[in-house]
Amino acid sequence: MKYLLLFLFCYPVLTYSQNDLLEDIDSESRDTSYVIAAFKGLKVVNFESTKLVYKNEFTLVVSHRFGSIENGFDTFFGLDNAVTRLNFIYGITDAFNIGVSRSSFLKVYDVTVKYRLKRQEKNGFPFTIVGFNALLINTALDKQNLPFLEFKHRLGYTAQFLISRKINTDFSLELAPTFFHDNYVAIDEQKNSQYALGFGGRYKLGKRWSINADYGWHLNRANNSPYKNPLSIGFDLETGGHVFQMHFSNAQAMNANGFLGQAEGNWSDGNIYFGFNLSRTF
Repeated sequence: MKYLLLFLFCYPVLTYSQNDLLEDIDSESRDTSYVIAAFKGLKVVNFESTKLVYKNEFTLVVSHRFGSIENGFDTFFGLDNAVTRLNFIYGITDAFNIGVSRSSFLKVYDVTVKYRLKRQEKNGFPFTIVGFNALLINTALDKQNLPFLEFKHRLGYTAQFLISRKINTDFSLELAPTFFHDNYVAIDEQKNSQYALGFGGRYKLGKRWSINADYGWHLNRANNSPYKNPLSIGFDLETGGHVFQMHFSNAQAMNANGFLGQAEGNWSDGNIYFGFNLSRTF
């Protein structure tokens, strides 16, 4: 298994040696044979989108999730329990990005690669296909509570294929089959290797606005698990030089292993989290 996980993470390294919403800051190629701007943000909401950072560009993504709003003024609608993720992304080429991030949720560090395999063509191939891989380190695990803890138990892995199609000028969809693995899981019945199918979409409301949503269907969650499938809904806004995404989600974690494996909220109970992603390209 460890060799399979290593292969999944290293595969991309081995195989590679804004007129409508945000059109002015979209850095995709203007080649008229390709369909551009299926998504204008690097994220749909929680899931990665098929957009990449342009060659030699550096992008900072600040993601913030307040605590659950269900307790109202007692926690000032989640302000008292907020978490933040800083994600630094660099475009090696137009089709190959690397990133590093740190999240205050479980004090997770991760290293990522994102790479385009195929682009949607106007009169040809109907989809854009992008691969995404991540290596995560959970530094919040405490050796006092887990006396047999070793460094390997802190590691997690993610492998995704992101498949999008821009249906028309206003509407885009994405499918995201996902494999993720955590070397340590707190629930005995939960398998370390887990599988999910992500669904995402964007509908343009105007030149500067779109409504976005994504959902993760966990395929082998343990029967005794308290966690839920993540559902997130929000808006993208162009503000003149960056993408501002505002949303509600039942997951507070911001990496795939976290929001797919540890979403604690429940929409029907009002146990949801308000948050935002703010991207700035330099």
